[in-house]
Amino acid sequence: MRIRTGFTKIGVMFGAWLLVAAAALLSPANAQTVDEIISRGKLIVAIDTTTPPYGFLDADLKPTGFDIEVAQKMGEALGVPVEFVTVTSPGRIPALLTKQVDAVISIFSITPQRAIQIDYSIPYAGQSSVVIAPKGTVIKGPEDLVGKKVGVTRGTGEDGLVTKAAEQHPGIEILRFDDYSSLMQAVLSGQLDAVGGGDYGEIYLKKSASGDEFEQKYVLKSFYFGIGVAKGNDDLRQWINTWLMTVKADGTLEGLSQKYRHQPLPPLPVF
Repeated sequence: MRIRTGFTKIGVMFGAWLLVAAAALLSPANAQTVDEIISRGKLIVAIDTTTPPYGFLDADLKPTGFDIEVAQKMGEALGVPVEFVTVTSPGRIPALLTKQVDAVISIFSITPQRAIQIDYSIPYAGQSSVVIAPKGTVIKGPEDLVGKKVGVTRGTGEDGLVTKAAEQHPGIEILRFDDYSSLMQAVLSGQLDAVGGGDYGEIYLKKSASGDEFEQKYVLKSFYFGIGVAKGNDDLRQWINTWLMTVKADGTLEGLSQKYRHQPLPPLPVF
């Protein structure tokens, strides 16, 4: 009897463990295929609401912007609502690695380094990373950043590019910020001499602490944005690629670019 009781307890414990494991596999964060997302009834997408015009909060504090609408239209195509998970730039890859989200749509530049950890869709948008500073500040290239404080958003393409410039031109002081809004506050208040950012945004409509308008100084590099998914999630990635081809062809992406970026999409590579 004692032996049977012992095995019964072990069986109950093992059965409970199986239920927990099964629940974990079926939890919202672990859906991998398109069918699983549809069966679950929602698409979970990581976004950044501190990078206008791609992601920001409207007057009602609801997420809006180019990337937000891309995600919403992706949900519409799947026939499910979208649940947004807000992350900072450094949190985009961890959100996929830990399966908190199905996809990342957040000006996620396609780079070989990131592609080691996650998979990308084909490009759906793009921009140039540039150095921005007040008009009165003379900056023609990286050598002119020596002795200056240059701000970047941590984990972005600009971060890597300015870091590389600092390695080649010692004396560039880099200050890293966790989100774009904090970076903008720092440069507007005069804490920074220049910033690495995109060739877009409200920064060009504002004035520096000295009263100067801001302008692009030089191009760091041109990037293309992809939708990020977990490594090996070919089912979802292939569906996204097919969907992106349709919204490119019917003008949907071009319309969103004009609406939020006030400029056409750059020519996008096909691969």
